[in-house]
Amino acid sequence: MRFFRPFLICISFAFFAIACENDAATDNTSDTDTATKPAAVTVPRFDRDSAMLYVKKQTEFGSRVPNSEAHQQAKDWMVEKLEAFGATVIEQEFTADLHTGESYEATNIIGQYNPEHSKRVILAAHWDSRQVADHDPDVEDRDEPVMGADDGASGVGVLLEIARQIQANPIDLGVDIILFDAEDNGDGSDNGDYKTWCLGSQYWARNLHTDGYDAKFGILLDMVGGKNARFTKDGISMAYAPQVMNKVWKLAQNMGYGAYFVDVPTRELVDDHLFVNQIAKIPMIDIINRPADTETLFVKHWHTTEDTFDKIDARTLRAVGQVVLATIYRESGGTF
Repeated sequence: MRFFRPFLICISFAFFAIACENDAATDNTSDTDTATKPAAVTVPRFDRDSAMLYVKKQTEFGSRVPNSEAHQQAKDWMVEKLEAFGATVIEQEFTADLHTGESYEATNIIGQYNPEHSKRVILAAHWDSRQVADHDPDVEDRDEPVMGADDGASGVGVLLEIARQIQANPIDLGVDIILFDAEDNGDGSDNGDYKTWCLGSQYWARNLHTDGYDAKFGILLDMVGGKNARFTKDGISMAYAPQVMNKVWKLAQNMGYGAYFVDVPTRELVDDHLFVNQIAKIPMIDIINRPADTETLFVKHWHTTEDTFDKIDARTLRAVGQVVLATIYRESGGTF
């Protein structure tokens, strides 16, 4: 995701920024959203403390840069967790050729729920972390790897808690949790090619894990752990999946999370959802923190050595996780 020079992409509009709420929503918000749903729809309660533990565990492995020991350990742990939560897991291995001339052995991790179900949705995040902290304010630290507590691990943590809830609360819907690899090591220079980012989602979109695979829509989570997060309506999501984005944001606001999910349009960004939309032709939105007060348009710890576990806020994880749970359970009941 992810650097900020405008450039032309072959769709009808011109420029993209590159990717990878305030804290007013309260934790006593009704998790089943009883005021706006039929009584038949029951949404499980998202456990923010559980999600926090899943984020913390990833950081304990270290920076999950492909080809590293931490990367392998984290992969094995995520596969084990998804299997323990009742998912049918596919490890989609591929070689990621970087702009540096290096090659990484990478793996997209796909956890399927109800794989026989014809009606499907995708919940996605990336699980790797960046090999260089090229936005670090300390020049001497810019060759250091990024921990990626927020930029990567937060989305994975939310999805693992959602997986746990699906196992405990069976859902009448096909759900594919996809953890994309090799997202975060693209060319961040002024002249960098946007296609050097998001290699895992590009590979998956060209090599779908099931023949004839299709999904009604997808939701991507990226940098969803920061305190006072501000999730805006990015241009890619609104160009390809406006109906999905508007419905998710409206649902979030009805649930009391309007301080996080704001009706603010923001410039287009390159993230995994771009390639799922363009290549796989599956409408996917991005829930991603877009603060109003940073030069990079992302959180201040983005692509720095400061992207550590202390930047993660449990209430933000809860807001995102509860909204996503409400979305998929309402979709299963025909009320989304």
